[in-house]
Parts: sequence; structure tokens; C-alpha cells
Amino acid sequence: MKSIAKLAAVLAAVSTLATFPQTAIAGATDDAAKLRRLDIMLMVSSLRCRFGPDNFQADYSRFATNHSPTMGQAFRTMQADYVARMGPARAKKALDTVSVGMANQYGQGHPWLGCSELKAMTKDLAATQDRARLVAAADEVLADRPAQFASRR
Repeated sequence: MKSIAKLAAVLAAVSTLATFPQTAIAGATDDAAKLRRLDIMLMVSSLRCRFGPDNFQADYSRFATNHSPTMGQAFRTMQADYVARMGPARAKKALDTVSVGMANQYGQGHPWLGCSELKAMTKDLAATQDRARLVAAADEVLADRPAQFASRR
């Protein structure tokens, strides 16, 4: 329940709408969705891992603070795309549904990474200022389970 309340607070904090040319939206929406999903996965995972030896809430907090502009822009890019496709009211509901779905997906844990790996990755990503590196990390950790992790979970 606390993770849903925290997710609602995150959504409320980044609720401003930006306008983008359609060509910019088309090129940026995929990366924006990856960044949004990465952020939500890390947030939910940090909450899930908070009681064990690999508690990384402080690392996630640094990540969220350091990347607030990037993650806010990712949300606004997705929001602008949804609004353009379905109008403001339906876009808000759809974004809420997508965000809660993302959070629920990781509520039982990452499919192939444990808390220690997520902690190390979050600490590393909190220190980078490279947006491309964030997108590459999202591609890696949000993809289907790589063969070397096939026996986990």
C-alpha cells in the first residue's frame, strides 16, 4: 500500500504538461517510456528491498534527486504523446493505469535481478549524468531475462 501512495506522490509531482512538436514526440517517446519504467522499477524495488541487508532506498533517493529533470521530462513526453492520441482526460487515466501496472509488475521483485544487484546498479546510475547511459541501462534491465540469469526466480 505504501508503494502505491509513493507512486501517487511521484505522479502528482510531475503533473505539468509540456508541448512538443510531433516529430520530437515520435523520436523521444520510446526512450521516455524506458526511462519512466526504469524509474518506477527502481522505486518499487527499493521499497521491496528496504528491510534486508541490501536496502538501497538511500541510493534510489540520490538517483531520483539527481535525475529528477530527466525523469520529469520523460513523463511529460509520454503525457504529451498520450494527450495527442486520446485527449487530456483519457490520457490521464491511461498514464495512471500504465504507471500502476509498471509498479505492480515489480512488486513481487525483479524477474532476474536480486536486491544486491539492483542496489549496485542504482548506486552506479545515481552517479551518472549521461542520459544515454540511463536509456542503455533501461534496455538491459527491463529486457527479457538474459540467458545467464535463466535459472533465477
